[in-house]
This record gives sequence, C-alpha cells and structure tokens, in this order.
Amino acid sequence: MKIVLTAKGEDWSCKMDERFGRAEIFVCYNEETNELSSISNIGVDTMEHGAGLQTAQKVLDLSPDVIITGNGAGNKALAILQKSNVKVYIGAGNMTLKEAYEAYKNNKLQLQF
Repeated sequence: MKIVLTAKGEDWSCKMDERFGRAEIFVCYNEETNELSSISNIGVDTMEHGAGLQTAQKVLDLSPDVIITGNGAGNKALAILQKSNVKVYIGAGNMTLKEAYEAYKNNKLQLQF
C-alpha cells in the first residue's frame, strides 16, 4: 500500500503540513518496500487559484491508496480525488509524519471521504 502524507520535511521526524493544496512536500511511504520518497509542491504557494486542483493531480500521479493530511482537501481538490479510489484521512496537522502514520494505523484519524 502507498500512503502519501502532506509534510514540511522529508523524513519520519518532520512535522505534517496541515494544508493539502498548498502543502510544502508530499512524502510517499510504500509499506511493501518500507521506502520513503518525497516530491516538492513548490510553486503552488504563489498561485492565486487552482492550487488544490494542481496538487490533487500531482498526488494522484503518485498512485497512492491513502492520503494523510491535517485539515483535508478543499472542495475542488476533493472533486478530483473522489474520482479515484484513494481515501483521504484528516486530523494529523499537529503530528510528526511517524505519529500521523501510527494514528492512521490505529484508526485514530477521521476519514474525509
């Protein structure tokens, strides 16, 4: 299973980014290979409109099964994400990536959809 987390850094000890559309970095954890990888989301912070749409497509290109974030995706991004099979979990905004992953595994995050 592939899990994408919105992040402010690239390793397990980094803080989650509570934003989805304007998240700084996306960290992808592959549970099968136990590997972390990351992609930058630079550029959307200067966009006036459409950041969520662009971000949703960028994340879907990673082929995740699950997205973990803080506040959740906005309506426009959700419209794109809901067309896929990905599940979005929210409520991890004040956690590290490791804490957010563990909260997800222990069913302590809220399913946005």
